[in-house]
Amino acid sequence: MKSDDPLLKILACPLDKGPLHLLTPDDPGAAEALYNPRLRRRYPIVDGVPQLLPSSGEQVAEDEHEDLLLRLPGEDRSTAPGTAP
Repeated sequence: MKSDDPLLKILACPLDKGPLHLLTPDDPGAAEALYNPRLRRRYPIVDGVPQLLPSSGEQVAEDEHEDLLLRLPGEDRSTAPGTAP
């Protein structure tokens, strides 16, 4: 999935119905994921298909959440809870 994919504009978190952000892997072998910084939940993308069942999401630890926030575009970081605008 590409960051300019129109599908990203309509995909929403199954729990809070808010927008999700594409996480592209740092490592070539790692998988893409969609991230909800408000709930600190990551949803995998398997073979190009987002897995958006509530049970598919995984809770992200505080330290990993902080790292993921740094990977989001600037305007998205400012809307995440616990971050300064």
